[in-house]
Amino acid sequence: MVLWLARSRLSHQFGVRIGAVDALRRSLLWAPSPSPSNPTPTPSSHPRRGDRCGGRVFGDRRPLCSAPSVGSSDEGEDPRDNRVLDFPGGKVTFIAEMRFLSESPVERVNCYRVLDDDGQTISGCKFQEVSKEVALKMYNDMVTLQVMDTIFYEAQRQGRISFYLTSIGEEAINIASAAALSLDDIVLPQYREPGVLLWRGFTLQEFANQCFGNKSDYGKGRQMPIHYGSNQLNYFTVSSPIATQLPHAAGAAYSLKMEKKNACVITYFGDGGTSEGDFHAALNFAAVMEVPVIFFCRNNGWAISTPTTEQFRSDGAVIRGQAYGMRSIRVDGNDALAVYSAVHAAREMAISECRPILVEALTYRVGHHSTSDDSTKYRPIHEIEHWRTARDPISRYRKWIERNGWWCDATESELRSQVRKELLQAIQVAERVEKPPLSDLFTDVYDRVPSNLIEQEKSLRETVKKHPGDYPPDVPV
Repeated sequence: MVLWLARSRLSHQFGVRIGAVDALRRSLLWAPSPSPSNPTPTPSSHPRRGDRCGGRVFGDRRPLCSAPSVGSSDEGEDPRDNRVLDFPGGKVTFIAEMRFLSESPVERVNCYRVLDDDGQTISGCKFQEVSKEVALKMYNDMVTLQVMDTIFYEAQRQGRISFYLTSIGEEAINIASAAALSLDDIVLPQYREPGVLLWRGFTLQEFANQCFGNKSDYGKGRQMPIHYGSNQLNYFTVSSPIATQLPHAAGAAYSLKMEKKNACVITYFGDGGTSEGDFHAALNFAAVMEVPVIFFCRNNGWAISTPTTEQFRSDGAVIRGQAYGMRSIRVDGNDALAVYSAVHAAREMAISECRPILVEALTYRVGHHSTSDDSTKYRPIHEIEHWRTARDPISRYRKWIERNGWWCDATESELRSQVRKELLQAIQVAERVEKPPLSDLFTDVYDRVPSNLIEQEKSLRETVKKHPGDYPPDVPV
């Protein structure tokens, strides 16, 4: 009985408090509707942090909702029909009709393009002008990247390096995007952007040293081949796990914003990376914190053996940027001028307006995913050949510079011969350089090596001595 009385008294008091709070809430939330003298701001543009948002400053305590005043001029109209929610981000109106957003638009998002398949500029197109010097360097580096991929792939097949992964068919994405950036911009790559390093000055010898994992490799042989990195060139070391670089890019961009640097971050990833949780976390963080970062998606048709038809139900990656509240563009990834222009504009907006940008480049992975893959098992050969010939980004761009009178067959032959000669020489040098010592496996992490690592190193050395035939003889123990 005592418990029942106590429970009843508590319920009564709680109900009274709830009723008082509800009455207070109603008295605070409802306000007169907008009038001609006090118009409702249109939600056409996303408010910037610190600006007014739908007539309301972030953090203030103005009413969150508004409705028409009781004395409405429209007779017979319910004054509650046109309530407006004044929420951070803009006013949201209420409607009586139930409407679901469509699962997809009627038409796909358009793709920005400058050059047609024959290398001619499309009539009426607008693009960032490129000087002769920059245009020729772009072509030189695209050809160099193609030759480098071909020779290193052959070296792996000969057993001279353990692994390789090409960028064949995606040379325009690599070089053109890099050309639109500044050396102060920070790059967080995936594993198919060696051309960005090439543009920034990474030498063929440095590429060879990394692939062979010798003593001159900046990673001291502790990374797989093609996992390049250069602190000097602001190029973060490649990491194998998919999309882990995206949150890092958002964080790095936040640091640039805090330090007021005149630079941005660019991070690359494939269409498969958009299915990772890191992609969504990174985009949301970057959009909310308004940081200068370019998310560059290489939608090349295949995430290893998974086609984009099984990767997306939505219209690719470009609309996901819009969903997170950031400007986005779809561009022809096999059009060097289009990629250059899009990234140039994206960089300018990212820095001047301190905002993230999403770029989706439509391209095709002509090569196998890696030397561990045979793509003919899951896609037709004629499809590969079509993209290798009719849609080749290097051939398309070459036609454009030839029309400008900047290139010819003789120059082409000389360039390819010279690159091949330099790369073969770099490989021979890299093979002769001594491997890093075994002790390097345990350094560069702790200031003072902990006891467990000391024991592991001791155990490893003993194992190598017992089974010398199972370990490479050219690694100093």
